[in-house]
Parts: sequence; structure tokens; C-alpha cells
Amino acid sequence: MNLSQEDKKIIYDSIRDIEDFPKEGVVFKDITTLLNNKEAFQVLMNHLEQRYESYDLDYIAGIDSRGFIFGAALADRLKIGFVPVRKKGKLPSTTVCEKYELEYGFDEVEIHLDAFPKKNARVLLIDDLIATGGTANASAKLIKHIGADLIEVCFLINLTFLEGDKKLKEHASIYSILEI
Repeated sequence: MNLSQEDKKIIYDSIRDIEDFPKEGVVFKDITTLLNNKEAFQVLMNHLEQRYESYDLDYIAGIDSRGFIFGAALADRLKIGFVPVRKKGKLPSTTVCEKYELEYGFDEVEIHLDAFPKKNARVLLIDDLIATGGTANASAKLIKHIGADLIEVCFLINLTFLEGDKKLKEHASIYSILEI
């Protein structure tokens, strides 16, 4: 299902730009204004529900931390499980982790080893935004590493000029609601 231009505008207009955050020269896409806008959030979630209701998904995995918001809400609508992909050291049970490169150094994400109890689970990975793609790529690798079938990766916003989606396409198809 395609999102109408009118609905895209409602979503786009609900996201505010914050200049020079978190550092000078960056224009941060603040989704908190989408979350507190009941019309925009409902348009977004209705669209995601309609898009994914026929995908026969078993789980939605959300990337720490804004992916938790959209992922948990969508999992509830689809009546399936939600799995968090967290920054290292935040999950209490046995985990596997994946390191990825940052602009100045490295970081890691992790997932519970038993996150998908169903064999060959069909999983959608979701986050609010893809920039350089490091976190999303590492998350996709984790999902596949523990034996799940990564069906698609979904983002509210794809910052296409940073080309983070290019390496991610090796793992799954990508769907972005807004491309900037």
C-alpha cells in the first residue's frame, strides 16, 4: 500500500528540524513532535499496519531507542511479538553483539540469543531514521546471526545523501516512508 502525498505531508510537517544538534552543522530530525501529534502518529501507524498486515510476520525488532516506539506500537497492532535491539550492556540475559563503526570510534548493539523462539521467524526491523547505516546494518546482521529471516527493514526517514541504505540492502529490502 502506498502512502498518499497528503498523508506524507502530514507526517513530514509533524517532524521538526533542530539546527546544530547534536553538533554544529547537523540538522537533527526531531520525531518527538510527530509522537505528540495524534493525527500524524495515527496516519503513520495506520499506514504501517496496512503495509505489513499481509507480510505474515512473527516479530518486529526495534532499534534502540526510537525504533522501540514504532516497533512496539506496530507489533501490538499486528498482534505479534516485539524484540528490542539494544546498545551493549542493556539486556539482562545471554546476548550476541555486533560492533559497528562510528565517525570517531566504534559502538555495539546486542540482542538476546533466544529473542526469536520460533524457528526461522519472519522479522521486520524498524527504526526512526537511517543515516550512515551502521546501527541498522549491525542490527540486521544480529537478526540473521541468530537464525531469523529478516523480511524487511523499515525507516520513517532515509537520509539518502548519506547512503546508509546501500550496505543494508545486502541483508534485506528497505522501506522508507520519507526520503530526504
